[in-house]
Amino acid sequence: MVASKKNKEEIYYRDRQTGKILTEKVLLKNAMRWFHGTVIGSIVFNVLLNHRFFGWLYGKVQNLPSSRNKINQLVEHYPIDLKEIEYPLSHYQNYNAFFSRRLKPDARTFSQDEYVLCSPGDGKIRVYPWLTEETRISVKGANITIGSLLNSDTEAQAYRNGSALILRLSPHDYHRFHFPDGGKAEQARYIKGKYYSVNPIALAQISNLYCRNKRAVTKFYSNNFGQISYIEVGAITVGDIVQTYNPGPVNKGQEKGFFQCGGSTLILLFEPGKITFDQDLIQDSHQNLEVRVLTGMRLGIKVLKSMPSCF
Repeated sequence: MVASKKNKEEIYYRDRQTGKILTEKVLLKNAMRWFHGTVIGSIVFNVLLNHRFFGWLYGKVQNLPSSRNKINQLVEHYPIDLKEIEYPLSHYQNYNAFFSRRLKPDARTFSQDEYVLCSPGDGKIRVYPWLTEETRISVKGANITIGSLLNSDTEAQAYRNGSALILRLSPHDYHRFHFPDGGKAEQARYIKGKYYSVNPIALAQISNLYCRNKRAVTKFYSNNFGQISYIEVGAITVGDIVQTYNPGPVNKGQEKGFFQCGGSTLILLFEPGKITFDQDLIQDSHQNLEVRVLTGMRLGIKVLKSMPSCF
């Protein structure tokens, strides 16, 4: 974790567009500290909030017209570029509608270079260039195995000595996600779980959090990067993980789905020898520094047979 001397709970990240190191704003930070850092808070969270009914109820509330007030609060609190969104703010009749908003067609572009892997969404990324059977993917204190993440040690074998990326979304981010390459996608497989927050405070307190949360796993046969396990992880107040694609052939940049209200995470697993992540992402990840990227931004390139392996 990259922390300030004054406050070790401060979370820093690098904005890839500007190169600046920034401090993350955590929504309801004090509440998250109480829920995940105290005994009473943990009891209240697990008894009242950490189950599907609360997520369903919270989602229903965010569909009410009265929830529009939260849109203005979000826009005031976070640097959301209103010029990018599909419609004016007045168009969104409730918070859920704005949370799962689409962007204008030219707001995010995908490279047409077949050798370039593009970011599947907006968020803060960390990459793992080399996975072993013993690898524990660490995200702000949460350590998980690939087998636990997929809920299958057999499926995990395909990614031994492979690579991974984790893209963590914040409440203000664009919450639709896309295919990083063309190819063929199977139907998503859902794994039941809880609804913990995926913000850094919760990740630091709860062991194997990503293995406890509800998630969807899609086997994606990429044209240029081999078999990819494309995983969406739910979080507290996520009403649902919605798939908008049809199983079968898909195009690079095509929308795959979206998260309903709440923080959330994307995880992509790659087979060995298929991708070389960009060096700046590797260096920052090695320093436990996440990097903010945008949908369609280059993350790495295809490993060609004529090229020496970077691992």
